[in-house]
Amino acid sequence: MGQVVNKIESRIFTIRGLQVMLDRDLAELYGVETRVLKQAVNRNIIRFPAHFMFELSENEIESMVSQFVIPSKSYFGGSKPYAFTEQGVAGGKGIRFEP
Repeated sequence: MGQVVNKIESRIFTIRGLQVMLDRDLAELYGVETRVLKQAVNRNIIRFPAHFMFELSENEIESMVSQFVIPSKSYFGGSKPYAFTEQGVAGGKGIRFEP
């Protein structure tokens, strides 16, 4: 159990003063591809207001790369990642992830 908690905690970042998880990490926890998670979120966008989820800016991405939080911008697969607050992570529960 401790390893799982450590794995989750290591994927929580502070961005805009908020504790968030990035779409790629959240998708891995849900056991789906990032693109599938993003499609599900976009289909259910009403469940994700701005205080639940936001898209990272170029400056925020560059900052994460420069601080060695992520290895490079290619880590995100070419699109800007979504960042999910605790409420956003909880808001995703119950969403069906279909490709």
